[in-house]
Amino acid sequence: VNPEALCQDITVELDENGVAVLTAADIDNGSNDACGLASIEIDADDADWGCDDIGENIVTLTVTDVNGNVSTCEATVTIEDNVDPEAICQDITVELDENGEAVLTAADIDGGSTDACGLASIEIDADDVNWGCDDIGENTVTLTVTDNNGNVSTCEATVTIEDNIDP
Repeated sequence: VNPEALCQDITVELDENGVAVLTAADIDNGSNDACGLASIEIDADDADWGCDDIGENIVTLTVTDVNGNVSTCEATVTIEDNVDPEAICQDITVELDENGEAVLTAADIDGGSTDACGLASIEIDADDVNWGCDDIGENTVTLTVTDNNGNVSTCEATVTIEDNIDP
């Protein structure tokens, strides 16, 4: 008589490195056999999960009893990335040009923002793009970093605007 394989669907969150480890015990929902179980396993390919696995995945649980009888069941394993990216800012000094203007991009204050699953965007507020004589001195700019799964993080940089051009 084959053992009874019982599965449960689960949700697993990736860690800050974009990795999750799944064991057979995670999806086993009380598999059993009257004579006892020898093993409960998932395919080795289903043990390690990463950014490419985000979403729903089907995993097969294989249950073997002490007499070599085998049963399987399938579980849906939903992989999620709920870890915010790391927004890293750097303070900069920008000199106005001969027209009293300067343009700032997000890349100018990004100090190496990262996310294990990749970044979708690095932005500064549209109001912080064009600078002029009225902005001379220290200004605070917010950098917004969004990863490929919609998680958001921000940081602030000090942008010092200088006018060093002789009249």
